[in-house]
Amino acid sequence: MGGQGKQSRKGKGGQISHAPLMGKTAVQWEITFRLARCNKLTLETGASQAHIHLMGRGVESMQLTGKFLVAMPGMGDPRFERSVILICAHSAEGAMGIIVNKRVEEVTFAGLLDHLEIPRAPEGRDIAVHFGGPVERGRGFVLHSRDYRGGAATMKIAGGYGMTATLDVLEAIAKGTGPHRALLALGYSGWGPGQLEAEIARNDWLTAEADAALVFAEDDAMKWTGALRGMGIDPLSLSPTSGRA
Repeated sequence: MGGQGKQSRKGKGGQISHAPLMGKTAVQWEITFRLARCNKLTLETGASQAHIHLMGRGVESMQLTGKFLVAMPGMGDPRFERSVILICAHSAEGAMGIIVNKRVEEVTFAGLLDHLEIPRAPEGRDIAVHFGGPVERGRGFVLHSRDYRGGAATMKIAGGYGMTATLDVLEAIAKGTGPHRALLALGYSGWGPGQLEAEIARNDWLTAEADAALVFAEDDAMKWTGALRGMGIDPLSLSPTSGRA
């Protein structure tokens, strides 16, 4: 996990380990900027759709890559309460997504750059640091607009998004030459084969077209209600037992 002092960062794409960035937290972050493999899930867009058997009846799988998952009020898992998740990969093998509306207050982008000894140019900018999900919270992923291309290190996501997990994207943002829109997520949300479909079937989640303006909006507090209103749903009238698959 690393000691209390700074550690030298490895080559681009390697592991980065550091002590807490803020004195008030005892959490140690180990950020690995590389494309995730969530339980051997292949992160590929356009994966073939499959037929999944759920709860004794056939349910044809949906393709959710590049779409929103919006948590229902009665889902019962506090980690995902009022969450809005962008699904980055979805296939018969499972799914992987990033929560886009839960800020990590104890870690700042400026502090992260300083810890990683990445110089920041005057035209460099800050990006928000988010809790991406409960799986491997030490791994970092930059979700961004498609204008930034990191070659093989960038995974294209349906809907005009990209996800890059190397130091190059942090250095580009620090120089002011990175993607037009971006957020940094620590951790991700992952599901095994058929798991997400089952959760949708029992009304844990609503699914919707993703809105880039909401994904990268500064105000995280309005993203959940904004996603619902984008579907024509009044959040105050939403029943914990209703759903949309």
